[in-house]
Amino acid sequence: MARHGRSADWGFPRWRGYEGAREAAAVRLCDRVGCDAKGDCPAPKSPNNPDRWYFCPQHAAEYNAGWNYFEGLDKEEAEEREKAERGDTSGYRTSAYDAWSGPGDGSRSRDEMRALEALGLEPDADFEAVRKAWRTRAKEVHPDLRPGDKDAAAEFLKLQTAYEVLRAAEERREWKGSDEG
Repeated sequence: MARHGRSADWGFPRWRGYEGAREAAAVRLCDRVGCDAKGDCPAPKSPNNPDRWYFCPQHAAEYNAGWNYFEGLDKEEAEEREKAERGDTSGYRTSAYDAWSGPGDGSRSRDEMRALEALGLEPDADFEAVRKAWRTRAKEVHPDLRPGDKDAAAEFLKLQTAYEVLRAAEERREWKGSDEG
């Protein structure tokens, strides 16, 4: 009968040899000064440059907000680059065009997303939810109910603008859907 020997990895950790320890995993930190988060979001340092910054998701979003990917290119070069970049996502573009995609999966524009945020709605809200949220919030700050309140008037204008953006987008979707049939 074979006798089982003890492994070198039992009991208190001091009995394990130093060379048997696991190696530390290399983690790239965010390139933003003072940030200690994991930097796994690449961002180009400049146009036509293969070098990349590596940011955490928060700083990548901040960096990309002011980034112009087509800066310094003439119209033909910009169109060529855009065509090359969209080559990988052509199937998704086709599905969005054919209305296979839903409202929360990237088919909404940046203005629509801001409008949904102003109304306090999720990105996948349908137009009926938009209408309800707009009516509810607009009634609270309507200038006829709060005369002389400049903050309420500004909030009402913001809600009205958000509703108009979402209504126009919904009409475009309905028009495109009826045009295809």
